[in-house]
Amino acid sequence: MLILAATPIGNIGDASTRLKSTLVEAKVIAAEDTRTLLKLANHLGIKLNAELISLNEQNELQKLDRLVEIAKTADLVLVSDAGMPTISDPGFALVRACSQAEVEIQVVPGPSAVISALAVSGLSTDRFCFEGFLPRKSGERTRYFSSLVNEQRTMVFFESPHRIAESLQDAAKVFGPERKASVSRELTKKFEETKRGTLSELIEWAKDQKGEMVLVIAGAEARVLNMDELVSEVLELKASGTGLKQASGTVAKQHGVSSSELYALALKHL
Repeated sequence: MLILAATPIGNIGDASTRLKSTLVEAKVIAAEDTRTLLKLANHLGIKLNAELISLNEQNELQKLDRLVEIAKTADLVLVSDAGMPTISDPGFALVRACSQAEVEIQVVPGPSAVISALAVSGLSTDRFCFEGFLPRKSGERTRYFSSLVNEQRTMVFFESPHRIAESLQDAAKVFGPERKASVSRELTKKFEETKRGTLSELIEWAKDQKGEMVLVIAGAEARVLNMDELVSEVLELKASGTGLKQASGTVAKQHGVSSSELYALALKHL
C-alpha cells in the first residue's frame, strides 16, 4: 500500500507515536528531501531501516512507474519536508497513479499549517477554501484576488515573508481595506505569532516580518442578488466585445445564478 505520513510543520514535539513507528518499520520511504528526513529521524531519536527514494517536483513523473510497482507488493511511505504530502507539496501524481492502479492508500495524519492558521484566525471556519501559494508578481496576484472577489468562504493562502506586505496591499485593493484577515507566522515554533485585523491594519505590521506565512482572509458577505444589476453587468461585458451568451455565463458563475435565466433576461433588454 501507499502510506501518506504527515511530519511536523515546526515543533518536533508534534510528531506522533504512529509517525515514529511508521518510519521505523518502513522498508521503502519516498521523501521530498532525504536529507531533511534523516534530520527528522535524528531529532526523533529513531533509526531508519528503509531504502530512501527522493521524490520532488522535478522527478516525480519520472519515478511514478517504479514507485507504483513498489506499492503493489510492499508498504511505500511518502513524506514531505513538513506537513501532509500532496498539499502544496509533491505526491499528488503518485497518489493518483496508485489510485488508478487500485493500490490501497492510507494516511498517518498530523499537523497542518492550513487548519492551524484557520483555527486561530478568529474568522469563520464553517466553510473555507485553500488557495495555495499566491502568484509572485503583483499584477498576477491582483488578477488572482479579483477572481475571488465574490468568494463567500474564508480563504487561506501561503505566502513568503518578503512578499507578505505587498500581497496584503494587493488584497486590500481588491477586497477593500476593511476586509477582516489574519496572518500566522512560524506556526508551532518558538516565535509563533498570529496577527488579526483589517487588511489595512495588517499591511504595516507585515513589513520586515520573518518566517513562513499563512494568510487568512474573510469571505465576502452574502448579499441579496438583484437580477437587474446582474443583467447590467452582462450588458457591460457585451458592450466590451464579449458575446451575450459568454457574458451571461461569466456573470452567472461569479454570482452563483442560473446562466440560462440570466441570458433570457439579458435578451429582453436588447
